[in-house]
Amino acid sequence: MRFLLLISTLALIGCSTMPKQPPLRTVPHVDLNRYMGNWYVIANIPYLLEKGKVATYDTYSPRADGRMNNVFTFRKGGFDAPEQSWKGVAWVVNKETNAEWKVQFAWPFKASYLVLELDPEYKWAVVGTPNRKLIWVLSRERALSDPTYAEILKRIQAQGIDPAKIAKVPQPAK
Repeated sequence: MRFLLLISTLALIGCSTMPKQPPLRTVPHVDLNRYMGNWYVIANIPYLLEKGKVATYDTYSPRADGRMNNVFTFRKGGFDAPEQSWKGVAWVVNKETNAEWKVQFAWPFKASYLVLELDPEYKWAVVGTPNRKLIWVLSRERALSDPTYAEILKRIQAQGIDPAKIAKVPQPAK
C-alpha cells in the first residue's frame, strides 16, 4: 500500500502544470563534491509522503556510474520511533550548473530537484520542484538560527513561493 501511495504521489507531482510565474531561478553552480553528505530537513511544504515524519534527512553520495545515491531517512510519529529509510537515485540534468537534477525513488517515476539557494559555505540549501509545490529548507546541522531561517524565507518569497505554506520539521536536539 505504501508503495502505491508513493507512486501515486510522484505521478501527481510529475503531472502538475506549471504556474503562470517565471521559472524558478537556480543557483549559478553547485560543487557536487561539497554537496555530498547529510542534509537535515529543517522545513518543507508538507505533503502526503513526509507528513508525520520527524528527524528527517537526506544523504547524498556519489556512485561509480556518475549518478548519486539519495537516501531519505526519517522516524514516523516521534523521535522514539525506529529509523527508516527510502533509497533513491539522483542525477544531474544541467551539467553547466549542477543545480538541476532528477530524483527517483520508485521506477518509473522521477521528480525534478532544483537547487534554488545555497549557502557559500554549504551550510544550508533550499531545493524545490519547478511547479513550486514542493520546497525543502536543508541544513548540515539539525537547526538553523532564527535570523538565517528568516532570510531564507525572504529569498523563497522573492521567487514566488508563499512562506506561509512552509512548516518546520521537528528535529531532535543535538
